[in-house]
Amino acid sequence: MGILDELNLPVGVIYGDDVLKLFTYAREKKFAIPACNVTSSSTVVAALEAARDEKAPIILQTSQGGAAYFAGKGIKDSAERREASVAGSIAAAHYIRSIAPIYGVPVVLHTDHCAKKLLPWLDGMLDEDEKFFKANGVPLFSSHMIDLSEESVDENIETCVKYLKRAAPMKQWLEMEIGITGGEEDGVNNENVDNAALYTQPEDIWRIEQAFRPISPYFSIAAGFGNVHGVYAPGNVKLHPELLGKHQKYVSEQLGGKDPKPVFFVFHGGSGSSKEEYREAISNGVVKVNVDTDLQWAYLCGVRDYITTNIEYLKTQVGNPEGPNKPNKKKYDPRVWVRESEKTMKARVAEALRDFNASGSL
Repeated sequence: MGILDELNLPVGVIYGDDVLKLFTYAREKKFAIPACNVTSSSTVVAALEAARDEKAPIILQTSQGGAAYFAGKGIKDSAERREASVAGSIAAAHYIRSIAPIYGVPVVLHTDHCAKKLLPWLDGMLDEDEKFFKANGVPLFSSHMIDLSEESVDENIETCVKYLKRAAPMKQWLEMEIGITGGEEDGVNNENVDNAALYTQPEDIWRIEQAFRPISPYFSIAAGFGNVHGVYAPGNVKLHPELLGKHQKYVSEQLGGKDPKPVFFVFHGGSGSSKEEYREAISNGVVKVNVDTDLQWAYLCGVRDYITTNIEYLKTQVGNPEGPNKPNKKKYDPRVWVRESEKTMKARVAEALRDFNASGSL
């Protein structure tokens, strides 16, 4: 027995109550789902293959920059309209919706880190969500993430409430961030913030719960507990996942104490963290862990190793160590070397599924 039988979840992209059931089950069973940033059909396939082989659900997400890349670097992406980002994320969503069912796993289709300056991107996606919902009864995306952690707590909550009210009729999930994740990712740079800003206070978590719960149950919180985007030498990042347990206790007490873990937490900036840190965070209610930097490295390793191993076959179309007239097409066909990157990324996603206790959960 597992997710598919116990929760009666469909395979392919899931929405609304199915997302809520999945995250509730993950919190109860103490596992988290990797959220893989995807920038192409190739990275989508690598993540889906890993989930299929590990018998686990998966979260596929596009950042604003990743979505623009999906559309094509030659497409304009103005600050006012974010044309490429909107078009790319919609294209990625339709591709994932089409291909995911054949892999036989539940997929949460998400968008990542929408900062204040990127809200036109979110507005464009929500326009498409509402159009798609009217025609199909579900939004195009399972969920979206708003990152206003650089703004005041009041502005952060007020803006997220506005968007949650828009998402609620579609039963669409909303992830928000409170407390800054350090480092830099996709144009959002928090490398020089005060260290104290990396740690969210329990009172702020409770304020969010108070504001969001009357509107919708479909939300999660990316709280800061020392997280930093990017990858750093061991010891340079001071994580305190035990703080999430204290946040759960505080919110539980405010709600009457019946549910010891009432909050759905998200772990950002996890690249380079230890298994122990991941698992302590998961034991305290983390149901989603963002994985981006490590996957970028893993994807590179495949093509890098292929090229260095086969370099004498990749200098000319004809002629190699086997002879001056030997063709090299089978070596330089993109389907060969791109596939090598898919294999190494797939292996890293599979490792994350095992580390987060999600492997075998189907």
